[in-house]
Amino acid sequence: MRRLSLTARLSLMFMLAVTGVLAAAGYFFSQLSEHHFDELDRHALHEKLEASRRLLGELRDLQAFEHVHPQLQALLGGHSEMRGFVFDAGGAQLFPEPRREMAEPRLLELIGRQTGELQLDGRVWRGEAGHVQVGEQRLTLLILLDVTVHKAFFHTLSGWLWPALVICALLSGLLGWLLVRSGLRPLREVTQVAASVSAKSLRERIPDESTPAELRQLVQAFNAMLARLEDAFARLSNFSADIAHELRTPLSNLMTHTEVALTRARTLDEYQDNLHSNLEELQRMARMIDDMLFLAKADNGLIVPDARPVALEALCTQLLDYYQLAADERGVRFELSGAGTIQGDLLMLRRALSNLLSNALRYTPDGELIRLAIERTVDGVALSVANPGATIAPEHLERLFDRFYRVDPARREGSPSNAGLGLAITRSIVEAHHGRIGCSSSVGLTTFRLEFPYEAQGS
Repeated sequence: MRRLSLTARLSLMFMLAVTGVLAAAGYFFSQLSEHHFDELDRHALHEKLEASRRLLGELRDLQAFEHVHPQLQALLGGHSEMRGFVFDAGGAQLFPEPRREMAEPRLLELIGRQTGELQLDGRVWRGEAGHVQVGEQRLTLLILLDVTVHKAFFHTLSGWLWPALVICALLSGLLGWLLVRSGLRPLREVTQVAASVSAKSLRERIPDESTPAELRQLVQAFNAMLARLEDAFARLSNFSADIAHELRTPLSNLMTHTEVALTRARTLDEYQDNLHSNLEELQRMARMIDDMLFLAKADNGLIVPDARPVALEALCTQLLDYYQLAADERGVRFELSGAGTIQGDLLMLRRALSNLLSNALRYTPDGELIRLAIERTVDGVALSVANPGATIAPEHLERLFDRFYRVDPARREGSPSNAGLGLAITRSIVEAHHGRIGCSSSVGLTTFRLEFPYEAQGS
């Protein structure tokens, strides 16, 4: 079954709400009007009844009843919308003329109820009965008031009220549809922009100046999502171009070496040299592919560290021993201070620190000092690697951890062992350990700082 649209549902809810309010208002108006007329009728009946009681109460016996007949006629018989009756204890009608031996059954029934309504002579009457003692006789008074006009008014009111309610409900539904459609215009704009979004139109944004406050947060979130998609697509496009660019060099070298080797017959040693050269290029490509697979897994949250206690000072000591030989050739020295233990994956952390030390050693001038410092912080453990060298401009610091990014575009291909993925891998490893990494560079000193949260520490 097809569900109603949001516009239709809101319009229907608006129509039901308006209909309910109008129905309640109409019902209360009708009840209030009827109550008001009832009060007026009861007041008029009670007033006439009390006046008749006072008049008859002055009599000492029924022999003097004829003397008050004119006053009764003036009091009760002078109004076309009101009628009065006087009955003796046996039910005989004493007033008005002509007298009757027995009152009509309908009048007697009304007297028994004291008050109520009855049909008489084709009209509707409201009556109220009472008693008065005249000598030894107990007389019964019955006053009738014609309420036919009132009943006709309420019938007409009902005949107009409910059709008008139906018409108002339909009009409110139409008005609600127009209002809701106008109010949901920003949602349609979001839909149009979303439908028009493609890889070539990620720059589209929804203006939020005229957006209602209730939808502004949605529009801002949608625009922010488009901005993130645009940034991610740009990174992906650049990444694809960088992959093609980086793979082109080793593939070109392989093709060139192979073509040269095939130009003429060569000795066994020459073929072996050519194969060794090709093997180096293939190894470079294999490392690059492994790195890209590692980053792809990290992006999809598939890198799960094997958390065990890792002593950072012992890990740094092992890596410094590994790089000491290359450092001695250039007179570069290492300095390690501090200690700390975290919960982490030893192999991943070794790879991350190895990338930092390799970069530090590559860009440190001969004879300088590389400092490694481990310290406990309020939130956990921090490890910093500082090396002297050329100051990195601030606009490059945030992009150092992008894939294939190099500060110097002229060194795009890098060295055979450097494809520009080391820092990106390091960041992925640190983030997999719920940590963070940052870089600062000033006055010829560049520092990479790794921070691991307190909950990642070992006991």
